[in-house]
Amino acid sequence: MQQLSGLDAAFLAMETPSVFGHVGSLCCIDPSTATHPFDIAYLTELIQSRIHLIPPFRRRLVEVPLGLDQPYWIEDPDFDIEYHVRALALPAPGDGHQLADQVARLHARPLDRRRPLWELYLLEGLQGARLGIYTKVHHAAIDGVSGNDILAALLDLDPDGRLMETPPPWCGENAPGPLEMLTRSAVSLAQNPVRAARISYGLARSLPRLAASPVRPRLPFVDRLLGRDARVTLAGPRLRAPTTPFNRSITAHRRWSFVSLPLDQVKAIKSRAGCTVNDVVMALCAGALRRWLLDHEALPEESLVAAVPVSVRTDEQKGGYGNRVSMMFAALPTQLALAEDRLAAVADAMSVAKERHGALPAALLADVTQFAMPALAGQANRLSARLKLLERLSPFNLIISNVPGPNVPLYFGGGRLLSYYPLSALTDGQGLNITVMSYGGQLHFGSIACRELVPDIENLSCYLRQELELLVATVLDPVGA
Repeated sequence: MQQLSGLDAAFLAMETPSVFGHVGSLCCIDPSTATHPFDIAYLTELIQSRIHLIPPFRRRLVEVPLGLDQPYWIEDPDFDIEYHVRALALPAPGDGHQLADQVARLHARPLDRRRPLWELYLLEGLQGARLGIYTKVHHAAIDGVSGNDILAALLDLDPDGRLMETPPPWCGENAPGPLEMLTRSAVSLAQNPVRAARISYGLARSLPRLAASPVRPRLPFVDRLLGRDARVTLAGPRLRAPTTPFNRSITAHRRWSFVSLPLDQVKAIKSRAGCTVNDVVMALCAGALRRWLLDHEALPEESLVAAVPVSVRTDEQKGGYGNRVSMMFAALPTQLALAEDRLAAVADAMSVAKERHGALPAALLADVTQFAMPALAGQANRLSARLKLLERLSPFNLIISNVPGPNVPLYFGGGRLLSYYPLSALTDGQGLNITVMSYGGQLHFGSIACRELVPDIENLSCYLRQELELLVATVLDPVGA
């Protein structure tokens, strides 16, 4: 048995009839390089042969009576891989719109908590003789880094795969009785004063850094529109983010779109502008969101606020599962008309966000959530949904996550991995999420949204491409622009 952390359990408590706590991915592969026919039987056999490398795939939840403490993982004694690995076929012609619609429908279905919290679908009938493999795993079991570990367990460096060692013996666990669970919880809850002391000590140690690095309320950059070195300002994040059409309560329906952009162009812009790859990604998102908001006559006068997940996994925690993540907040300058101004402002905003984030204990979020009893946390989330609190008081507009991936060719069951698109989770008040994964010289963007709030999400993918073209023209070739 292994107990979930408070942060892991928070992704369970967040779930309502319209909010789901799982994340997912879509791998597009070329099966022509595989040495075996790539069908559902072959895929099931492949997953079964490697499942010992992915511990969360055989674990299911056991709840503590009355929700008095965080639940536990046990090895599922009734594990059945055929329940988790499934197949679907797209109707002709199997184009990108049909693929996005099907993946959105699959992502809008909650996982069954009576079983291990994952599903994997083989999607057949894609254009170009490709196959799709859609996977979803509950966020309670993985974060972005540990999700990459699952990917590494399933993928190979060549079509012939790798020699697998004989897996260790495995057997399921019987769920403990209520009395044993309550006894364990009593021991765990008795440690809360120690945890509180640790948090207080960490915050006290952070006070000198907070005092030495005060939050700058405004961020300078150069206004190129005036044609001179005029100093103007960009407001930093506030207690409440500006209102947009996607910052409302969400439904259970989803829309998803995807696009791949060349990484070499992004790196060239990064080098020329003296910023980071992530700064360029954030600027692309700012420009695309600006276009979408203008389409809907809903562009706020002030900057949006993006929440950016940050891994706080230490070297000792690498290879483990669960969540080791924190969050930083950065201004997203959608109100700026020029692409080069948005890039400069994003670089400055991200620098300040990193200063703020670095001034606090890295594991603060994980430590604080450890105090939340699941029963109370679940009730609080449901009450928040009914009162629309996150819609009215949210400190950020959307989450933008950039997960570095491998840049060497990879193979899934012998089939060449062509692209890897992420799908994240939505919550009330944040009906749009943009996640990026790098692989094979490309940045693969996956944008997911509530269908009722952002019905035309495919436009966002088009705008991301147009924003990159604009930055190439203005930053790399300003004379030609």
